[in-house]
Amino acid sequence: MKFKEILSLFNIAGQCRKYGLSLWQCPQFLFLVMGIIIIASSLITYGIGNRYIEDPSLVALLVMFITAILFIIAFIITQSFEKLAEANRMKSEFVSIVSHQLRSPLSNLKWVIEFLMSGRIASVTEKQLEYLKILKENNKRMEDLVSDLLIVSRIEQGHLPLKKEKISLEDLIEKIIREMGIFAKASNVEINFKTERNLPQIISDPFQIKLVIENLLDNAIRYIKGKGRVVIKLEKRKESLYFEIKDNGVGIPKSDQKYLFQRFFRSANVLKQQTEGSGLGLYITKSIIEKSGGKIGFQSQEGVGSTFWFELPIKW
Repeated sequence: MKFKEILSLFNIAGQCRKYGLSLWQCPQFLFLVMGIIIIASSLITYGIGNRYIEDPSLVALLVMFITAILFIIAFIITQSFEKLAEANRMKSEFVSIVSHQLRSPLSNLKWVIEFLMSGRIASVTEKQLEYLKILKENNKRMEDLVSDLLIVSRIEQGHLPLKKEKISLEDLIEKIIREMGIFAKASNVEINFKTERNLPQIISDPFQIKLVIENLLDNAIRYIKGKGRVVIKLEKRKESLYFEIKDNGVGIPKSDQKYLFQRFFRSANVLKQQTEGSGLGLYITKSIIEKSGGKIGFQSQEGVGSTFWFELPIKW
């Protein structure tokens, strides 16, 4: 083993970044903590043994035996954690590579479908146009899934940096409502936006916050069956801006609520209705809000509806 490789083993922060883990999840840091515990246990054992055992050699053997057992246990646990961390890192890299590779062919397919639909090559019959629209819709679903997977991969690897800018959350919400107006109208859903006047701007990443609001609004519209209503509120609370979105959709069963922000999780009542979705939107939403220095939560009742909220600091 080279000298640089030996030194890298003692670079705990670097090893944690390599696996994309926090300090308390990092195998090397856990091993260090266990080492401190082993030393403390050895000293306590020595103190107790020295008090109750007259023969110093027996005390030394007892301390060495307990230290060896604890060290072996710590080593096995750390090795297991390291293998899991490495497997998780490789999985994230694989997802990232596959997602990147899929984007180009999906984009090419999209342009080919649109070119065929335009009728520039030859006239398109009504039946052919219907099939092309189905292809275009499925291609869009694949693009959205690939985009979500790529964002999740970047979050896990810590490669989703925040580009801090001043944002008017009110203007951003109004823009998103306009963009999703056609989807809401087609779904027979009315959107109402209530906001306080003269709200301050926040400092955050506009692209990521836009993604959060789009995910929450898309879910609110998508999970309403029949005619429905979505109410969005924005107000100032102390040193934060409070965002709330309420719908009268299918709601979330109480037994499923604790899993809601996990990757790929979809509620049982949603699966029964075969509503589209990857189960990544809320995981991405929670990750972005927490990374932006905010907090997020929800209240829901099955058959009644759901209310999601988040707070973002004005100065961050």
